[in-house]
Amino acid sequence: MLPQFDGVLFDLLTALLDSWTLWNRIAGGEAAGRRWRLEYLRIVNRTGAYRAYEDIVGEAAQAVGLPPNLAAELAERYGELKPWPGVPEQLKLLVDKGIAFGVVTNCSERLGNLAAKCVGAPFSAIVTAERAGFYKPDPHPFALGLQELGVLPSRCLFVAGSAYDLAGAAKAGMKTYWHDRLGMDRPPEAPKPLIHAPTLDQLKALLPIA
Repeated sequence: MLPQFDGVLFDLLTALLDSWTLWNRIAGGEAAGRRWRLEYLRIVNRTGAYRAYEDIVGEAAQAVGLPPNLAAELAERYGELKPWPGVPEQLKLLVDKGIAFGVVTNCSERLGNLAAKCVGAPFSAIVTAERAGFYKPDPHPFALGLQELGVLPSRCLFVAGSAYDLAGAAKAGMKTYWHDRLGMDRPPEAPKPLIHAPTLDQLKALLPIA
């Protein structure tokens, strides 16, 4: 029998929002956009202490042969982000049942709050890497999210978008639901999530919302 949880923290830019399509558009195509985004994920995964998000995005672009100034264009177009299909309906279930939920995102404070508005949900916590002082998978952002949500790690589910979040959430004491829209490979060191699915339809199995 699967455990149930009292609260949920979500990754924002991949678990709730289809930010990958925007990166692809700015890069000029899906292949270039995916290379850029995966390089960004590799860099940020080993960054630790916060440094400017836009700088890291620009470095990733340059590393895969794209103009570094694409980072500025991405920031200008953050308001175009859209939730994945089905996300608003799943979050409404949480609202209707009074379940606390928030986001923990590897982003600047300005862009993280803008992205959260694109979801259109009443988050109880919005934790950015800039405010936490560290990028995921460092435990600091997760710990701040738990503190602001007011839920113990063992009673809080983390919904990952990127495979890189699986290990970070586990180190913070949380079990995970991997909302894998992209078919990413799970790193060998990452623990297996409770549920690995391309939608959030199974989320209700882990929460008292039946």
